[in-house]
Amino acid sequence: MNKRLAAVVAAGVALVVLLTVVAFSEPGSSSAQGVRLTRQPDGSMVLADRGGDAPVLDLYEDFDCPVCKELHTRVNATIERLAKEGKVKVVFHPVTVFEDEPMRSNSVRAAAAARCVPEESWLAFRDELYAMQPSPHGLASGFEVQDLAEAARKVGASVDQCVTSQSYADEHLRESAKIKIDGTPTLLLDGEQLGNEAFDPATLERAITGGTGVTV
Repeated sequence: MNKRLAAVVAAGVALVVLLTVVAFSEPGSSSAQGVRLTRQPDGSMVLADRGGDAPVLDLYEDFDCPVCKELHTRVNATIERLAKEGKVKVVFHPVTVFEDEPMRSNSVRAAAAARCVPEESWLAFRDELYAMQPSPHGLASGFEVQDLAEAARKVGASVDQCVTSQSYADEHLRESAKIKIDGTPTLLLDGEQLGNEAFDPATLERAITGGTGVTV
């Protein structure tokens, strides 16, 4: 390698290093460990700064639950922003709480499909699930497997066989049965259950950044 080429390569490497340092030094960014979404063995999804020590927000949700959809509409942007800023560790727990049909089967199909979707596409797929939630609740069947596979492809996940075979349905039901909650959505901030204040973005953010929950 001649001297001129070596100088160009060295300058390029220096620029990459500088840009990386700047990226992690921007105001509001998390530590160099980075914020990422990871799937746990029980099917829950953790959005957190791996190097941080933030309060934990556990969110139990049923994708066929209209109130869960309302919560998602109101505060999801706030929750994701705070997680990406390293201010909260969010644990998403997809569950099935309904016993009656067609809600129960709707819920299982959606949650089983969500387990098929890779981590990098999961949050976008979750948005799609709430957008296509069957309505009216209690009457409408929905979350058909072909529609779920199409929604997965829409967010960049080609998992048709996994989705249409419902390969995770039984596992989802086994894990869901272990969770003892009164209904969905249920939010716990460091173990303290949140009430209606969880539906207001500003109030929820104050509770998170203040480090305390408000019990029902």
